[in-house]
Amino acid sequence: MNKVSVRQVSTHSDLKKFVDFPFRLFRGNQFWVPPLKFDEINTLRKDKNPAFDHCEAEYWLAYRNNKPVGRIAGIINRKECERWNTTLARFGWIDFIDDHEVSRLLIETVSEWGRRKGMTGIHGPLGFTDMDPEGMLLEGFDQISSLSAIYNFPYYNEHMQSLGFSKATDWVQFEIIVPAAIPEKVERMTRIVLRKYDLHLLKPRNSKEIRPYAAKMFTMYNEAFRDIYGFTTLTRKQMDNYTRQYFGFIRAEFVSLVIDSNDDVIGFGITMPSLSRALQKAKGSLFPFGFIHLLRAIRKNDTIHMYLIGVRPNYQGKGVLALVYHELTKACIETGIKIARTHPQLEENYRAISIWKNYDSRVIIRRRCWIREVIPG
Repeated sequence: MNKVSVRQVSTHSDLKKFVDFPFRLFRGNQFWVPPLKFDEINTLRKDKNPAFDHCEAEYWLAYRNNKPVGRIAGIINRKECERWNTTLARFGWIDFIDDHEVSRLLIETVSEWGRRKGMTGIHGPLGFTDMDPEGMLLEGFDQISSLSAIYNFPYYNEHMQSLGFSKATDWVQFEIIVPAAIPEKVERMTRIVLRKYDLHLLKPRNSKEIRPYAAKMFTMYNEAFRDIYGFTTLTRKQMDNYTRQYFGFIRAEFVSLVIDSNDDVIGFGITMPSLSRALQKAKGSLFPFGFIHLLRAIRKNDTIHMYLIGVRPNYQGKGVLALVYHELTKACIETGIKIARTHPQLEENYRAISIWKNYDSRVIIRRRCWIREVIPG
């Protein structure tokens, strides 16, 4: 068998090959959901992604017989190192054929790069921020993925264990059957919390009415998630970038905003009709017909994905989360949504996941962040 070589991505053509690789690896797989290629390229380009104000990254492709057989990104997030007092490099965008030489060389390449940069360990899959896909699929290989989540083959995890990685943390995703009526406990808690804390629920009619609250939402997001594994706060440039990137897809009825008497955001939930099947049909491109599939999915669907949900820290544990889910449940019932799927949630975030006890729910997907705290060498 011919030897594997690992080459650094150095040109735009290389970057396109990097983004294209999983399209070949997962060709014909009914559960993998392709990203939009232009979004992937913009995330990885150093002149496009504002995360590069405090991050550095390199990308590599593994080749055999001049054919790509694997890929990986190495990321050093300086804000993460400062916030968590750590010297861990991140790896992400990792995909490879079932060949231990390929996975070993990819991980060794990122590890050596990290060591040269002063890092002592490596963990991932992680992106530049929590808004990027993270976590290697561990359970739920027979479940369709989503726009912001990683899909991989089962053999990936066996490779990570053989390379000396151990569990850092797991994320779980729930599937919830939308009830015919809002659960009585959620309804009762909503009435109590609204009165007790002088809060109200914003009912936007369109995405334009949500945009003025975007910065407040992301600021609150920074506060709510600051103690979550590996989290780093978003800068204003990143907030503006994500607002431009995602708010155009939002349907106002699937956004829940809890506002206090000062018009500040106390809690929020951003959900969207599932784009998974539409993205499979689009095959990574909006044109010439990809955007039609997405528009149809946004307008007519029986499944939603919950992307961003949070509560300001000083209101956590006080029932505000119930307000968020009250409005989302109401919207689902009114629009004919049958199934809701959560965004990946840390398994130890008991306060956030405890609300699903009030619904017909089950864990359908588990993903893992792997860590190797000492880089061999």
